[in-house]
Amino acid sequence: MAQPHKMGGRVGTWPQPGAGGAAGAAGAEAPWLAPLPELAGALADRVRQWVAAELAPGRLTPWLPVAFGAGVIVYFTAEREPVWWVAAALAAAAMAVAYGLRTRPVAFPVALGCAAIAAGLATGAIKAHLYDHAVLQRSAYGVSVTGFVETHEEREKSDRIVLRVTSIDGPRLTEHPERIRLTLRKGTAPPVGAHVAFKARLNPPASPFRPSGYDLARDLYFRGIGATGLALGAIRMEAPPVEPDRRLQFAIGIEQIRDAIDARIRAAVKGDSGSIASALITGKEDAISGDVFSPSVVL
Repeated sequence: MAQPHKMGGRVGTWPQPGAGGAAGAAGAEAPWLAPLPELAGALADRVRQWVAAELAPGRLTPWLPVAFGAGVIVYFTAEREPVWWVAAALAAAAMAVAYGLRTRPVAFPVALGCAAIAAGLATGAIKAHLYDHAVLQRSAYGVSVTGFVETHEEREKSDRIVLRVTSIDGPRLTEHPERIRLTLRKGTAPPVGAHVAFKARLNPPASPFRPSGYDLARDLYFRGIGATGLALGAIRMEAPPVEPDRRLQFAIGIEQIRDAIDARIRAAVKGDSGSIASALITGKEDAISGDVFSPSVVL
């Protein structure tokens, strides 16, 4: 007689990774994972050694110019012109905080970097404030100008002066530059230090005529000159309404010394040879003829 078939089975669960230890399970199921803890520990030790070496005394100093440059970048990327005294106060406060944290091994480098960034921002704002001056935006005709002659240049076909303006008035004149550069007829330039009055046609400083060309407007801006132009009619010598300040007196005195040296050299050595000798000593290149000056500039 046949016996009925008996059904049977077993039920279990998946083996747990921690049952035999993490390392044992990793080694049993994936042998290539076994060295990872040791590798991670060695890498962490190496990174700690690198960080300790970079944080050693004096090693973070080269990063101060980088932080200062970052502050300058912050100045140029600001949406509006920063107030110079606020930027200066911020830099001073950051430096004071860094000095107060000088005994903290971690806080001091961070505070010093922030102070360098604030110093870069303050430098840009202060320099912009010092160089800020009025610049003529459009041409103006028939302008009445009075001022002190600061510099005098004798060119091949004309004379050129830089005038410290004491008064300026004319139609269509919306800006009032403090210093202007004017071209005059040959031999009509007044002496340095004289106070003069005349009519002039003024123009904004010229921009480059070609890409990467000479930027006259930029050069004159950093020299404090806000307009160029041509003197019209006679130049009259007048008594100054105010005495020149000490800075102007010093500039006039230096220019008079340069003119005297230039005249003495060119009187002793005639022609372009004397002009070149004067240029090497006084820096006055205006008397060099164009045929000689252009090749010398190229060379």
